[in-house]
Amino acid sequence: MSTSDRFTFLVGGEAGHGVRRAGIVVGDFAGELGRYTFQLDDYQSLIRGGHNFSVVTSSPEPVFSQYMRADLVVALDRRSYELHQEHLSSRGVLVYNADAVDSGVANGIGLPLFSLAKGYTEPALRLGVASVVAFLSTAGFSREKVAEFVRRKYPRDADSNVAYGLSVYDVADDRLHGRFPLAEGSAPSAMLTGNEAIGLGMYAGGLDMYFAYPMTPSSSILHFLAANAEEFGIAVVHPENEIAVVNMAIGAASVGARVAVGSSGGGLALMEEGISLAGMSETPLLCVLSSRPGPSTGVPTYTAQGDLAFALGQGHGEYPRIVASPGTASEAYEVAAHLMGLAWAFQTPAILLTEKHLSESRMTVTLPDSLPEVLQPLMHRGRGVYKRYADEESGVSPLKFAPSDALIKWTSYEHDESGITTEDAAAISRMQQKRHRKQRSLEAALHGVQTVNRFGSGKAVIVTYGSTTMSVREAVRHGSLDARIVQPVYLEPFPVWEFSELEGREVVVVEQSCAGQLSALLQRRTGVRVKETVTQYDGRPFDPEELASRLKEVLRDG
Repeated sequence: MSTSDRFTFLVGGEAGHGVRRAGIVVGDFAGELGRYTFQLDDYQSLIRGGHNFSVVTSSPEPVFSQYMRADLVVALDRRSYELHQEHLSSRGVLVYNADAVDSGVANGIGLPLFSLAKGYTEPALRLGVASVVAFLSTAGFSREKVAEFVRRKYPRDADSNVAYGLSVYDVADDRLHGRFPLAEGSAPSAMLTGNEAIGLGMYAGGLDMYFAYPMTPSSSILHFLAANAEEFGIAVVHPENEIAVVNMAIGAASVGARVAVGSSGGGLALMEEGISLAGMSETPLLCVLSSRPGPSTGVPTYTAQGDLAFALGQGHGEYPRIVASPGTASEAYEVAAHLMGLAWAFQTPAILLTEKHLSESRMTVTLPDSLPEVLQPLMHRGRGVYKRYADEESGVSPLKFAPSDALIKWTSYEHDESGITTEDAAAISRMQQKRHRKQRSLEAALHGVQTVNRFGSGKAVIVTYGSTTMSVREAVRHGSLDARIVQPVYLEPFPVWEFSELEGREVVVVEQSCAGQLSALLQRRTGVRVKETVTQYDGRPFDPEELASRLKEVLRDG
C-alpha cells in the first residue's frame, strides 16, 4: 500500500462540537467508495468542553489501524489547532476555525466557522458539519453534491445543516477543492465498532438475555443491544449495580437462558464472587471485559491491556476458565459466538477480553453470510432420578431445566452429584477431580479451533494479542519489516501446542501493559524466550509509524 493511496482525516474540537459524528460521516463516505476504513475516537470523560478528536484512515487496501500523521486536519477550536499541527503529513493541509485562533499566529487555512454558525440554533453542534464539508471539498465534491451528502448524513434540521454547510463550502472551496481525490476500492461497505461486532456475535451465538451496568468502554454493547432488542428478540436488563448484574444473569442461566454480562475492570471486580459462583455451580456465563487503564477508576475513556492476569485468574478457587481476546471487529464477532457455545458446552464462565481500542474503534468488517455453527449443551433426556452434577467421564454433566418433575439443584457450596451440600473428604475430592476433567475436555475441544493467528513469513517473530494485533500488523507492513506475527486468540486454556515450533526461540512481544503480562504468560506456559517487550501504557494505542521505528531498532539489535 503506497502512502498516496492511504488518506487520513483528523478533526478535533470540544465535546459538543460533533467531532465523533464527523468522523463517522467521513468514514461512511470512504466506505461508500469501497475503501477499507479505520476510525479512532479519542475523547475525555466529559459531556461538554475538553478536547476530543476523531481520526479516520482509509485505503483501497486493507487497513487495520489509524495513522496519526494526517493529510487533512480540521481544528474546530484553539486547543485542537495547537495539539494537532504536529500530526500533519508532508502533504498535509490544516484547516482551522479562524474565530478561535489568532490570525497573527496561524498557519493553514482559516475559516470563520463560529461566525457562519451564529444564525442557527445550537451553533456549536454545526461545527462538525463544517469539518465534513472541508473534507468533501478536498475530495473534489461539487456544491450540489455537498448539499445532497450533508442532507443525507445530517437529517436532523437538515435545511439548516445544508445551508450552513454550503456557506462553509463557499468560503473554502477555492482553497481546498480537489486536493485529495480518493481512489475507489472494492472493500465491503459494512463498518462496525468492536462492541457492535461483539453484540452481533453474542446474538449469533444464541443470546437470550444481556445484563449490564454501564461502564466505559463496555457501555456501548448495552446501548447497541438495547436499541436492537426487539429486532433480535432478546431481553436487555440494566440492574442497579454489577453485583446484581452477575447474580441475575446466573439465575436466568439456571433456567435455560443464554446470558451474557459486560463491564470494564472495576465492574468485573465487583462481579468476581459471582463468576466464582458460576464456576462452582457449573453455570454457563459469558462475560465481556473491555479494558481501560487502571487500577481503580483509572482512565475511563482510554485503552490498556493491564487486565490480562486479572481475566486469567478471574474468581477464587479452581475451576475451568475460558478466556479469548479478538484482534479485529470481524474476529470479535466470531469469538463472541464461539465463546457463547463453549460456555454452554462446558458449563463454565467464559471471558471475552478486549480493550477500548477495539471496543470503540469503527472499522471495515467482513461477516459470514450465515450464522456460525454454535456448540450445543449436553442435555438430560431421560426420566427418573436426575443428578445435576453427575460424575461423567468428560467432567460435563447433562443439563435439565424447569419445568420438570425432577429435582434440579444449583449450589454455591461443594456438593455431591445431586447438588446436596457436602463436607465429606471423598466427595470433595471427587467433585474437584470432575471439574479438572472438564478442564481437560475443554482443552481437547480447543485443538479443533483456530486458537492462534499467524501473519506473514518473516524471519523475526513478534507475539502480540488483542487490539494491539491491529497496530502490529500495520507497523510490520508500513516498516517493511522482515517479521511474522503470532497472535494467540485463546489465552485460557492456553494453546501451548501451537507454540511448540517456537520452543527455545527468541521472540519480541508487543503489548499495552507496563508489567509485560503477555511476556510473563508466554514464559510461564511455553518454551519461547522473550528477547524484548515493546510496551506502551499511556492510554493511547500504538501509532503504526512510531511502532515500526521501535520494532526496527529492536530487530536490528538482533
